[in-house]
Amino acid sequence: MQQDHCVIIGGSHAAAQLVSSLRLNKWEGKITIVSADAFLPYHRPPLSKSYLSGEKILDEIMIRPPTFYERSDIEVILGTRVTAVDRANKKVHLDNQTDIPYTKLVFTTGAKVRKITIPGHNLPGVFYLRDLNDVDHIREYLGHAKKAVIIGGGYIGLETAAALRSLDMDVTVLEALPRVLQRVTAPEVSAFYSRVHSEEGVKILTNAAVESIDGKYKVESVTTADGQVIPADLVVVGIGVIPDVELAEQAGLKVDNGLVVDEFARTNDHDILGAGDCTNHYNPIYDIQLRLESVQNATDQSRVAANTICGKLEPYRALPWFWSDQYDLKLQIAGLSQGFDQVVVRGSTETGRSFAAFYYKEGRLIAVDAINRPKEFMACKRALAEQKTANPEMVADESVDIQEAFQL
Repeated sequence: MQQDHCVIIGGSHAAAQLVSSLRLNKWEGKITIVSADAFLPYHRPPLSKSYLSGEKILDEIMIRPPTFYERSDIEVILGTRVTAVDRANKKVHLDNQTDIPYTKLVFTTGAKVRKITIPGHNLPGVFYLRDLNDVDHIREYLGHAKKAVIIGGGYIGLETAAALRSLDMDVTVLEALPRVLQRVTAPEVSAFYSRVHSEEGVKILTNAAVESIDGKYKVESVTTADGQVIPADLVVVGIGVIPDVELAEQAGLKVDNGLVVDEFARTNDHDILGAGDCTNHYNPIYDIQLRLESVQNATDQSRVAANTICGKLEPYRALPWFWSDQYDLKLQIAGLSQGFDQVVVRGSTETGRSFAAFYYKEGRLIAVDAINRPKEFMACKRALAEQKTANPEMVADESVDIQEAFQL
């Protein structure tokens, strides 16, 4: 009888959690991670923060030490890609011309950067920020008073700006939309981040579409559509990511803005599962299909996938939550704010560096952005998980205890 063998494609956060959960569940089959990365799974959020700024080294951002994989009898094949999945014969083909049989297969391929194709996009000194190699190459261009241009005013762009300012670099952020963080936050939150970055010395240009990246042998400047020329020793592009699902699509699995999985992390082939940034799944709290780019989702969905592989069908129903660190700001987000029709602010967005923005839709609380407000974050996170709401007037009144406003 063939031994159970779980093959995991991708050395992501989801992969690290999955193998740990399998062993905690006493799964005795063979486990193999195949990763194109040269490194064991590591935390990605620090890449645009403490790893970029040099505060942390590689060993400090590893999810598990090398001894964990040895002790848990987990085979890790690094620097190798899966080139095809043979579902009929239940095996994967690798780019080193070998095959690996599987009884269960899991995609934890994550997401890859959305790339630009404007003139000069391939000049030396132009980078994306997605993995360790990206950051290690960016570091070669860092230095006191050097000029950095960041294309994209989302979280990655702003976190990168904060990290580079901490190294005393001259930083300009170019955002094509009318405000930073436009796709993910309310105008009040965007205005707050613009203010703080300006106070820290970052120049933010909105409605700034990039026409070209210019230079003879390496990047020297960036030209916007309205003719502004911004000098640059370094350009970092952060305009979002797309799910890494080509391999799954080629294998005939259902793909729609991610690998489509059910509440048990299974694809349309129940011997193949998915977890993390690459998956599109149903969220019962919001009653929608969605794809999430978060450590929380990678962790929680991987636990569900491990349970499924071990024969325990427990549906995934976690509340999405996220965070972002910039300067002395700890942003904690609970829930999904898309579609909000009311924003209630507790505290001031115009002075200081601490407030919470609560998002409502049709009178129901759906999310919070809490900046240096852990109590508000925890209260809202708990309420959302229990599908409770809160009185907007009480939430806005700082003389009212936040627990009382939520009736927790």
